[in-house]
Amino acid sequence: MDNTEGNAVELHGDEEIIEVIELNDTEPGPDDLADDLGDVDFEDPGNTGDDEGWETEDEMEAEAEQDDSDLTFSKHSGSVFCVSLDPATNSMAVTGGEDDKAFVWRVSDGEVLLECTGHKDSVTCAVFSHDSSLVATADMSGLIKVWKVENKEEIWSFEVGDLEWLEWHPCAPVLLAGTDDGNVWMWKIPSGECKTFQSAACQATTGKILPDGKRAVVGYEDGTVRVWDLKQGNAIHVIKGQDGHQGALTSLACNKDGTLVLTGSVDGHAKLINTATGKVGVIGSFSVNGDKDEEETNSVESVGFCKTLPLIAVAYLEGTLAIYDLSTHVLRHRCQHEAGIVHLQWEESSSVVSTCCLDGKLRLWDARSGNLVSEFRGHTAEILDFTVNREASVAVTASGDSQAKVFCLQRPDR
Repeated sequence: MDNTEGNAVELHGDEEIIEVIELNDTEPGPDDLADDLGDVDFEDPGNTGDDEGWETEDEMEAEAEQDDSDLTFSKHSGSVFCVSLDPATNSMAVTGGEDDKAFVWRVSDGEVLLECTGHKDSVTCAVFSHDSSLVATADMSGLIKVWKVENKEEIWSFEVGDLEWLEWHPCAPVLLAGTDDGNVWMWKIPSGECKTFQSAACQATTGKILPDGKRAVVGYEDGTVRVWDLKQGNAIHVIKGQDGHQGALTSLACNKDGTLVLTGSVDGHAKLINTATGKVGVIGSFSVNGDKDEEETNSVESVGFCKTLPLIAVAYLEGTLAIYDLSTHVLRHRCQHEAGIVHLQWEESSSVVSTCCLDGKLRLWDARSGNLVSEFRGHTAEILDFTVNREASVAVTASGDSQAKVFCLQRPDR
């Protein structure tokens, strides 16, 4: 992997030093290569007898058929968009799909424990409550349902505008959702007691309840980030303009104590926000063609904090996983993928970060060295979501091939 450091400019705040890292990626992107190849005539070389460097048809078929998974869940009849594990035991998964359904199923054997029906559109959000007793499912049209897992009953439903995201409170039966009209809704379940957090009429594209359970961070389509007081209903901080992003927020993550939030956007930037002061630091960006004047930027798709070391990860649409030092904001490693990255997740008790890709592969990276630890195949289409259990022994993936898969992540170093 390349270890690349940009030119650092120190910005001195009241209590902290923020380094702004500007990175120029001079490597050609996929679009450049496609343009270059567009003018090349590929002639039949005939029987030259020299196949070196080219995969044979049999080798390509074998690669396509390779399946490293331990279990395949095939109950969905369309793309599987989301997957979550139950937080209490990590023994149950819930998946939502294009078939307007969600399934709660046992990870060990794939047995269906609950089929969630009655949705009007693709189920794009499906998550367990903090104690795993409830599961919330939501479709693109805005219909949200909550189910009691034990007796397999629907206990609550509500309809909002087109839904962007859904999240449970970390320690209470309280549900938050963001919609494309800019509203954030909060309900007590099952009473349905409701509060809304209103802002300008642009999509609330991503949201996260902070670990204290009293505040939520919400990112919007116009690049604004708001830190909301859930009890009082007011915005504690509004980060916009030069401090905010110049495009829609795609992802949010917070550190263990909720003092820092990492944001990613289609503008190609990741930013660190101090939730107490509202101060902002720019982490870095890669432009698609190495030209910072290009209009087309390299969208950030996923972000996350390492749980054991002062490192952060930023996943870019063009296939770069960037590992930055949290304290200095210096780029440590660039982990290159063969296709766009959809999602990343750090392990709970190590410096390993996992990624899922549009090429249908799940990869594990050692953030200390930037080296690839493992690669898992089995899907025949893009992986759209995945999650790893607490012990980092199992990953569950959701794919456009209508399947969810369970992968055993046991490694020699465990």
